[in-house]
Amino acid sequence: MSYPEPQFSSIAIVDDDEAVRVGLRSLLRSYGYQVEVYDSALALLAAGVMRGHHCIITDLQMPGMSGIELLEQLRRDGSQLPVILMTAFPEAALRKRAFQSGASCFLSKPFEANELLLCLKQASGNSTNQARE
Repeated sequence: MSYPEPQFSSIAIVDDDEAVRVGLRSLLRSYGYQVEVYDSALALLAAGVMRGHHCIITDLQMPGMSGIELLEQLRRDGSQLPVILMTAFPEAALRKRAFQSGASCFLSKPFEANELLLCLKQASGNSTNQARE
């Protein structure tokens, strides 16, 4: 597979599972993205999301603040950063709430690298919300 041109210069990954953070960081760096990882939504917020991130990829279910709660907080704060939500428990009600809250994409774990890259491409183009199964 050829390497796509990075659509964003900086991506934040938020997941309470270290293996997921490390794996996604490695994958996205191999495609030329700059990646920072956070172990919680609160850690991301404390770091200041406006410090150069162009997209956020976050797990849905995390202790403290969920991915949807993070998305909703960002929107309340006026941020329009694209947010990609991922979950191992893709319930229809959660998917609906995610898109109503402004998610750019919704990925069901496990997912293929090309699905994530498609979500990044869609998010960078400000396209309409797209669900990936």
